[in-house]
Amino acid sequence: MADNSSILYLFDRPAEPVYVPKGEQRVAFEIPANYLPDRYRSVATEVLTRYNDDTKMKVQVKSISIPDLSVPMQLGRREAFSLFIPLHRKLAARLIDIFINLRTYEDFLSVAVYSRDRLNPNLFIYALSVAILHRPDTKNLPIPPLSEIFPDKFMDGSVFSRAKEEANVVPAGARVPIEIPLDYTASDLDEEHRVAYFREDIGINLHHWHWHLVFPFDGPRSIVDKDRRGELFYYMHQQMMARYNAERLSNGMNRVRRFINWREPIPEGYFPKLDSQVASRTWPARPTGSVLKDINRQADQVNFDIQDLERFRDRIYEAIHTGAIINARGERVPLTEKDGVDMLGNLIESSILSLNPNLYGDLHNMGHVAISFCHDPDNRYLESFGIMGDPATAMRDPIFYAFHAFINDVFVEHKNTLSPYTNQQLDYPGIEIKGIEVQTPSQPTNVLSTFWSKSDVDLSRGLDFTPRGPILARFTHLNHARFNYNIVVNNRSNSTKRGTVRIYLGPKRDERGLPFTLENQRGLMMEMEKFKVTLKPGENRIVRSSSQSSVTIPFERTFRNLEEQNRPSAGPALEQFNLCGCGWPEHMLVPKGNKGGFPMELFVMVSDIEGDEIVQSEVGGCNDAASFCGVRDRKYPDARPMGYPFDRRSRDGVNTLAQFLSGNMAVTDVNIRFTDQVLPRTRSESTGNSLSFS
Repeated sequence: MADNSSILYLFDRPAEPVYVPKGEQRVAFEIPANYLPDRYRSVATEVLTRYNDDTKMKVQVKSISIPDLSVPMQLGRREAFSLFIPLHRKLAARLIDIFINLRTYEDFLSVAVYSRDRLNPNLFIYALSVAILHRPDTKNLPIPPLSEIFPDKFMDGSVFSRAKEEANVVPAGARVPIEIPLDYTASDLDEEHRVAYFREDIGINLHHWHWHLVFPFDGPRSIVDKDRRGELFYYMHQQMMARYNAERLSNGMNRVRRFINWREPIPEGYFPKLDSQVASRTWPARPTGSVLKDINRQADQVNFDIQDLERFRDRIYEAIHTGAIINARGERVPLTEKDGVDMLGNLIESSILSLNPNLYGDLHNMGHVAISFCHDPDNRYLESFGIMGDPATAMRDPIFYAFHAFINDVFVEHKNTLSPYTNQQLDYPGIEIKGIEVQTPSQPTNVLSTFWSKSDVDLSRGLDFTPRGPILARFTHLNHARFNYNIVVNNRSNSTKRGTVRIYLGPKRDERGLPFTLENQRGLMMEMEKFKVTLKPGENRIVRSSSQSSVTIPFERTFRNLEEQNRPSAGPALEQFNLCGCGWPEHMLVPKGNKGGFPMELFVMVSDIEGDEIVQSEVGGCNDAASFCGVRDRKYPDARPMGYPFDRRSRDGVNTLAQFLSGNMAVTDVNIRFTDQVLPRTRSESTGNSLSFS
């Protein structure tokens, strides 16, 4: 094999030695004897020839001078890896830097092969993924979903003993999927469990993981410093919060409470039921009433007080209220209307783009660390971090949303210092929306349909030391029938106009059944779609499918398998394909709603292209989820602030969504009806809504 896809076999069974054949094609890496770890060198000949009869294809790995790996090797192979712990972050950034700066693909492959059996598997897979995404000679490659590489991060630990039993006893062609119950982490005695289907959804957690691959906060500046990166950190998380609150309201729950007093007990407990296959440990639980403590863990080189987090918070609020950040040289940098939220995003996270990490600290990441260690803050029980310490698992925990409700409020504090949008900034003279409706097959107009679906995930890539062949886990998840937006726009001018159609969906009533004020509703508006449109004079009828959403990625990209032929074969489309692994899963586009119909308001706006357009080369290939993930190697494809027109407080005298509307906007009532059944794809009339690649 001479093409660059051979490096992807390093994702296969990450704890098995590199010389063991990989994948269904049984690909073997032919490595120099000195690439073997020390414990195998005395039997090098036997080790390197043992699997010859089981090999179909071979990849020749050339011997080169290996860069110094002493920094990333500080983390043991069986230790847990957290992207939020400063030491681990430094180790990963160093390994990414090594991978990115290797001159040729052959050198990259060689160093990656050498590193694989010497480094912590979680650290290695993270750095390898980031490097593949950003190297010009590998960015065309599709990173396999993390649910295949480390399935233990996504499902009940009891699955894996059953999976290994199935693999060892049953031939590959006769294996049946292992059913994962929807309610395996708690019972209905726990109110928070009503929305566990959202928090524990594989696609949602994969999105969060993949977003952090595309937007790493540490590493070479060339890959961290992406256009409007800090603003995307704000907006992507704000939209996740809006969607979570819609699910809570659908289930008769209050909106998420903010975790703002870090010295009070945390009312939500969480017992993840996850076992780490690599670190050979059980992910620790957090009982109800846990309290954050000062962290002093010498083994992880983490030592900080809760008071430090409070100081970081207060200094950031001071910067917002004084309208400027103090940079590392002591200069005032104004938080401008255009760039202020971007600077704040990098400050709060904090990425290496932070203007003054010594003064403003590491609020977001160390908040994750404090919560993830609250069960063992001084390491007296030798327990590792909880699921808040890993981007691939953090969204499973209710405290993630309570903490991010606080983080979002910091950004809102800044947004509230900005002037409301004027009529001139909102209106598009001559453009008028005459009608909007949503049409779902076999449903009345303006009714969206949700239900349960069952889909299979192949565990075989992540099950080390088991017989080959597919091993499937079947999980139940929320889904919806695809639908169309039908929009009628009147262009009253005598010339063709261009604009951007912006579609949002927001809950109509609060927990008490009362209509939302606009001030409370605008933070709950979920972006559903954004696309460019050309309007001829007179009436224009626009039909847009929900499957084309600018925030979602198709199922086959969320849950794809490297062995499947479901990706572009060459050219710009192939280069764009992997970026599209970042995005909200299509099956979670629509909130659950309820059986009687959950009332929501659908908002549609056509904004003036002159305020929207970014002049740059045409986007090649797929750029699905551009609203959350941008577009590879290009500027964010919308000049407006993210969340426009709902990202700022409304002008005086505007208290409701109806009062907010100008001629180029319209709103209609929509109902979401939930069917509490698992529906076959033929009945759902959503034949594309399948996650299965069995």
